Amino acid sequence: MKIETIKFNGSELILLDQTKLPFDEVFIVTSDYNRIAEAIERLEVRGAPAIGVTAAYSLAIEYLHNESEDGFYKAYDRLKSTRPTAVNLFNTLQIMIVYFEANKTSPFIKNELIELAHKIHQEDFDSCERIAQNGIAIFNKPMNVITHCNAGALATAGEGTALSVIKYGFRKGLVKKVFVDETRPLLQGSRLTAYELDKEGIPFEIITDSMAASIMKDGEIDIAITGADRIALNGDSANKIGTYSLAINCKYHNLPFYIAAPESTFDPISMTGDEFIIEQRAGKEISSFRNNAITKETYNFYNPSFDVTPAELIVGIITDKKLYRFPYNFK
Repeated sequence: MKIETIKFNGSELILLDQTKLPFDEVFIVTSDYNRIAEAIERLEVRGAPAIGVTAAYSLAIEYLHNESEDGFYKAYDRLKSTRPTAVNLFNTLQIMIVYFEANKTSPFIKNELIELAHKIHQEDFDSCERIAQNGIAIFNKPMNVITHCNAGALATAGEGTALSVIKYGFRKGLVKKVFVDETRPLLQGSRLTAYELDKEGIPFEIITDSMAASIMKDGEIDIAITGADRIALNGDSANKIGTYSLAINCKYHNLPFYIAAPESTFDPISMTGDEFIIEQRAGKEISSFRNNAITKETYNFYNPSFDVTPAELIVGIITDKKLYRFPYNFK
């Protein structure tokens, strides 16, 4: 069943509110770039590719309604400030603003910006298909897979990155079962990845993040695949917090750990992951869930949203261009 996270109805953006999943499918319908920026910050829309597509539409919609150069730049600055780690956001905003500055005197600029956003949307959809096709090579027999966070249709414009590989592998008879890390503190695994796998009819079991090593020791897992939000030139990869731990556990248990992400996730100016800006989020995400307190808010909290997995722990990086093997040479 196709899941559409992002839709454009000709004048407004329609976003599936992922904070309400898996219980309710609620849609945000808006043309206000401030509301769209808030949706990105609140994780109502999330996933590096999906954030990029959303930002592209937001800029185009702002100019469609207001035809203001000043408003376009204000929307650009507001969207750019939303989340610091996911590189697709900045890459997409750059594409939009470069085009605008080169063509803003065109009498058709409103339609051209919408068409550019459509193109970015379609390119991400196509990218997911190619990632799935390139990723099938990592399976040499039917396998049990473990994944972390959500790197599926909810995070992209297509079927996903890591989850597109898993879905394609399942259809080919090469994925038996998926172990889904719950992904604390916001439970993207147990809420979102499980939601997608359930719709696809793919067998899965949700586990707490801390169970992964034990299950690996018991021989229940054959391979790990996650997404990424930013990849350095040496292959260091930023992904949802807990991914680094998963990669270390794979290394110890001699299991292959893969990243799946589009080429647009590569950061062309960061030589290593040490240069990444890691988003720090509010402690309330740890102290409560859906406004229900689970510990005292007066305690001190440390809540980085991402960690960086060193390249040497990543056996391969699956992109829409090819499957790269360590040591990495992205050419």
